[in-house]
Amino acid sequence: MNLLQTVSRQARFNLRHDIKYQYTGVRTTRYGRETTMDISGDRSREGHSLEADRWYVLFVMTLVYTVNIADRFVVSTLIEPIKIEFQLSDSAVGLLTGAALAIFYVAAGIPLGILADRANRKRMIAIALTSWSLLTALCGLTQNFWQLLFVRMAVGVGEAGGIPPSQSLLADKFQPRMRAFAMSLFSIGAAAGAAIGASLGGYLVDAYGWRVVLYAFGLAGLPLALLLAITVKEPLRGRLDSRPVAKMASMGETFRFVLGQKALLHILAGATVLTYWGWGMVWWTPAFLLRSHHISLSDSGQMLGLMHGVGGIGATLVTAYLMKQLAYRDARFQTWFIALATLLPTVPSIFAYSLGSDRLSILALWFFVPTIYIYIGPSFALVQNLVPAIMRSQVCAWFLFCVNIANLLIAPVLIGSLSDVLKPHLENPAESLRYILVGTAFTGFWAAWHYYTAGRYLRADLVRAGSEANL
Repeated sequence: MNLLQTVSRQARFNLRHDIKYQYTGVRTTRYGRETTMDISGDRSREGHSLEADRWYVLFVMTLVYTVNIADRFVVSTLIEPIKIEFQLSDSAVGLLTGAALAIFYVAAGIPLGILADRANRKRMIAIALTSWSLLTALCGLTQNFWQLLFVRMAVGVGEAGGIPPSQSLLADKFQPRMRAFAMSLFSIGAAAGAAIGASLGGYLVDAYGWRVVLYAFGLAGLPLALLLAITVKEPLRGRLDSRPVAKMASMGETFRFVLGQKALLHILAGATVLTYWGWGMVWWTPAFLLRSHHISLSDSGQMLGLMHGVGGIGATLVTAYLMKQLAYRDARFQTWFIALATLLPTVPSIFAYSLGSDRLSILALWFFVPTIYIYIGPSFALVQNLVPAIMRSQVCAWFLFCVNIANLLIAPVLIGSLSDVLKPHLENPAESLRYILVGTAFTGFWAAWHYYTAGRYLRADLVRAGSEANL
């Protein structure tokens, strides 16, 4: 009887994947590996075409992510000239550069994530990219704080429509075991975007002023939106899933499922704290270097641009390589790797803002800044694999909700407000930001604990999500 059951299961598996292969040109083996071989030359050429297409789509989606981060990050480079022109406090700057984007970004993120499960994702990304690019350019035309605040809120709505459909589209290009590798390559866009925002933004602001920077960064996204609309094809939704999707999950069903996934809850909490620790402090680093070390925005922009561009991309490529090597090993290595890659850089992050020497502070930043990119790709993949296919876009939107609340709302406003509170009590008020950043640096230990703890529950949660092939 056991033998008959085994043969029956194997037959059903082969039939299901033969049918899928007929329509997609991709065959998935019992061990999760893909093949595109076929007895006909036409089918073999089709397989090569599909392979080239997936890498081209990953390249275009990475460029979109680069523009997304560059348009968002460049405002942190412009903090000081905007503050001087509009005569703003640190609290107002935090509201403008972080909260203004976050309020509508997080509010629009979840419904747009649900929409990404139903709409044409390519068209949705192109529209979102066009919207936030035009609105970023419009920021350069504003004449006061309230106008700039309003337009920045609108930018948040546009940017919220970019990542969830991008993640969903890429999930239909790469099989589950290879998603951590693919998403790590995708996260190069974060490092490249931050580098462009810091270095190019710092150069342009000194040469032409902050308004020209926003014009240039905003209009640069329009040709990419056109390229995306013309050259990227919408893939068949769920083409690499072994089980068909009968219906979409409601928000209530998704919420109840996520509450039972302890590993996923720790990843969401860990990513939130890690984003506050890493990206939150990087938001304020140009202002810190200017106030405490008297380094100009142009010089700090060039230095941070190299840290993001060379260091960040290097760290991301190393992460992608390791994720590919670990693809067929214990899935817990992903969470343990992120925990270690957060724990170790926490020490130089403390030194970066506490040391009085310019050289030592910059050296410590080199050991800290590149590591804030390591968690992005593996975390995206873990989130997708810890829920069923019918919930992936929604939970991706929840993940973005958590990390962007920390990055765009809590860190800019809280750090800026605490700096304002501390300032009157110091002999040198300009050093208030330094002390707040030193205290913030210790939260890196907290983030590392969440990722380490997630590994304790990962095996059981992958089985519950139907991703036991990833064990």
